[in-house]
Amino acid sequence: MKIDKDTLEKMAHLGRLEFDESSADAMIEDMNEIVTWVEKLKEVDTEGVMPLTTMSYEINVFREDVPKPHLSHERALKNAPKKDEDYFRVPKVLD
Repeated sequence: MKIDKDTLEKMAHLGRLEFDESSADAMIEDMNEIVTWVEKLKEVDTEGVMPLTTMSYEINVFREDVPKPHLSHERALKNAPKKDEDYFRVPKVLD
């Protein structure tokens, strides 16, 4: 695949990118180098190589999901700086 000016303009439109005409030639050259590098990867023999899902061998340790008593309404409002009978009072953020 060869990147030309039309392809660059189409990709710039799709990616909502803006650039001036003076940098277009340099960008085309850089993108052609990237495409050449990716095509070179197709030559690599990956037979018998398992695909990676992560670059780390760390294993997540999750806790048991056990239901516990929830915070009571009264206790939740106990230290609120401003409150009504049942709700927290906060500054108005929308008109």
